[in-house]
Amino acid sequence: MTSQQHDRHSLGNVHNTVTTEGKTGWRKLFSFLGPAYLVSVGYMDPGNWATDLAAGSQFGYKLIWVLLLSNLIALLLQNLAVRLGIVRGLDLAQASKQTYPRFVNFCLYILAQIAIIACDLAEIIGMAIGLNLLFGLPLIWGVSITLLDTLLLLFLLNKGMRKLEGFIISLIFIVGFAFLLQMFIVQPNVIDIAKGFMPTKLNSTSLYLAIGIIGATVMPHNLYLHSSLVQTRKIDRSEEGIKTAIRYNFWDTTIALNLAFFVNAAILILAASAFFGRGFHEVAEIQDAHKLLTNIFGKLAPALFAIALIAAGQSSTVTGTLAGQIIMEGHLNLRIAPWLRRLLTRLLAIIPAFFTILHFGEEGLGKLLILSQVVLSLQLGFAIIPLIHFTSDKKRMGKFATSVSLKILAWVFATLIVGLNVKLVIQEIETWAAGSPGSANLVHFVISPIAVGVGLLLVYVFLRPLLYKHTDHPVYVPHGIAAALDNLEAVNYNQIGVTIDFSKNDQNTIRHALMQGGKKAHYNLIHVVETAGARYYGKQVMDSETQSDVDNLEKYVDTLIKLGYKAEAKIGFGSAASSIAQIVKETEIDFVVMGSHGHKALKDLIFGTTVDSVRHKVNVPVLVVKPQQKRKDI
Repeated sequence: MTSQQHDRHSLGNVHNTVTTEGKTGWRKLFSFLGPAYLVSVGYMDPGNWATDLAAGSQFGYKLIWVLLLSNLIALLLQNLAVRLGIVRGLDLAQASKQTYPRFVNFCLYILAQIAIIACDLAEIIGMAIGLNLLFGLPLIWGVSITLLDTLLLLFLLNKGMRKLEGFIISLIFIVGFAFLLQMFIVQPNVIDIAKGFMPTKLNSTSLYLAIGIIGATVMPHNLYLHSSLVQTRKIDRSEEGIKTAIRYNFWDTTIALNLAFFVNAAILILAASAFFGRGFHEVAEIQDAHKLLTNIFGKLAPALFAIALIAAGQSSTVTGTLAGQIIMEGHLNLRIAPWLRRLLTRLLAIIPAFFTILHFGEEGLGKLLILSQVVLSLQLGFAIIPLIHFTSDKKRMGKFATSVSLKILAWVFATLIVGLNVKLVIQEIETWAAGSPGSANLVHFVISPIAVGVGLLLVYVFLRPLLYKHTDHPVYVPHGIAAALDNLEAVNYNQIGVTIDFSKNDQNTIRHALMQGGKKAHYNLIHVVETAGARYYGKQVMDSETQSDVDNLEKYVDTLIKLGYKAEAKIGFGSAASSIAQIVKETEIDFVVMGSHGHKALKDLIFGTTVDSVRHKVNVPVLVVKPQQKRKDI
């Protein structure tokens, strides 16, 4: 793979990796099932638990209709995201990048990243509380342990899409089974539950919780994630094939999100039955819910509660990372290692969790959880409005553009969400302004201008596709538009760089390099000394390892010269990738051949991926030679 062959696809390492063609009936359906389950975990994460517990304990069954409304909104929006991904082969971030200017895309990325951090914050708190409830582990330690899930994600991604989906579905099953058992234990009132599906008027407290429920249910990053995950299925690109893919993904989405609705409703019903019905109206803390379950129902219900909480937190963590990768690559065209992206997101989320525990104690975590869900809801408009625009565009979506009735319904939902959010923001700003003089100044000079700026950005995001409907960018084809093949003469390389690490792969790497240039090219054998001394002292170092490496490299050079090739040794010091890139530039090398260690995920994490780093640092083609696998006799 050369450095100039950039992957245009969303989640390129798993793009088109699950085959759906040549299958019929149930096998066909099962080949499509999966993406929506990864998305659905975001609908039953610890953030949902906090809002559902607070709603159930304070208002009984009265807010179940808000949950149902949220689920209907989610079903519509996730199916629009599916349609965008299948028809145009773009995720939501990539489509935004083609429609909006660079600065607006940067702002959209920042807002989406804030949403992912808010979501990750909920997973951290949920995991920490779950570990505390189940094993008595202090919350501060539980928060610290959540850093380790970076390794789990890396392992799962390395195993492929189907393994990742299997892991997530297993965790969802644990959550669902735990709550099914709890329903039998608490024995809720069925008639009161039915009454809860009737809409009621919202006061200021219930409005805050209702928006929290919508933010916890219809998550903005899930729209980015779903539009990308459906592209992991290899489908027939004919009109009939696309129709089939949309239909099967609709069932995948409907089944998965209704399971998520069941879990959310179960949490709210659990809180209403166990707490509201017994006079405990202020159970917004997950820890309090666990203690009360212990007092009322013994040990089984709270243990199931804690296990489900850990499973929900861990599964949501994995999908949040994938969404972060999608928005970074789509909006900014910036790609970094998944483990690093995961670590950065987690660290940004851990800081407020640490601060809350240290300054406000364990009691502050529940409030932080609900706040994180309100933040998610505030970001929703910036994902929903572009999505409706993109899927309504008849020029780019063709026959698969959303129908008029569906478009009207989507805009009604978008208006409802944005309207509720505007009302909440005004309500909160007025509350803060009525406080101390210091907080009033903060509101007038900092918070209000930011709120106005974000509001203007939302107006621009809405108007831009309407005002510049077909004059901004040409239709995007994911693989690139085929160019005329008018010059296919062989390329002759004069200076070829060959990286040497004195492993068994050296012979294979050199052999592939010689195939590129023959006896006309000049071969630069490059080795980088990476000892501690080399990193600090550079060329001045001459320890035993450096001397040994120089001698060994010269032996390779002598062998090639005896065979009639032109060869020369090049020694670098310190960072492998930077040294190789520097030698390539200074020597004017026009082609690089590198041996790959063939590391698995954990070794890549430990030893680093020099190949990827070099590809991004040089502007010449790079040929990566993997170790030859020994054939097994059948």
